[in-house]
Amino acid sequence: MPTTITPNLWFDGNAEQAAEFYVSVFPNSTIHGVTRYPEDSPGVAGTVMTIDWELDGNRFTGINGGPEFPFSEAVSFLITCKDQAEVDYYWEKLTADGGQEVQCGWCRDKFGVSWQVIPDGMDALLGDPDPERAHRAMQAMLQMIKLDIAELRAAADGVSVSN
Repeated sequence: MPTTITPNLWFDGNAEQAAEFYVSVFPNSTIHGVTRYPEDSPGVAGTVMTIDWELDGNRFTGINGGPEFPFSEAVSFLITCKDQAEVDYYWEKLTADGGQEVQCGWCRDKFGVSWQVIPDGMDALLGDPDPERAHRAMQAMLQMIKLDIAELRAAADGVSVSN
């Protein structure tokens, strides 16, 4: 029997807004359903209790559970991007309207959820069999906020593309 694992994110009253935001950012995405708090429950009757959505084939659930459990970098979602344009797109969208740039390709969106926006091939650069190439790529990454594929490759090769 196949097992389905769905990340369930705890929000403080804004799960529906978060789901709508994520569906607007990721292609091939949709909201599947909303359940509302009934009378005599922990939430305000009629308000969103849970919302289910899908981001390009990945299912998520959001629950409006309250302020007890805020998001932290202990859990993040990794987006492997095919090229720099895709890195730039997701970075811009996820850091907009109150999102925050962090470091080394990490950011937080306006809801506090952590994301890693990583170019495809990053593992190969950091795990290069030549330890000097891997070291140079790592050192370059540690100096970056948003990752730049050309800069990372150039650093691994021991050249600079900066002006």
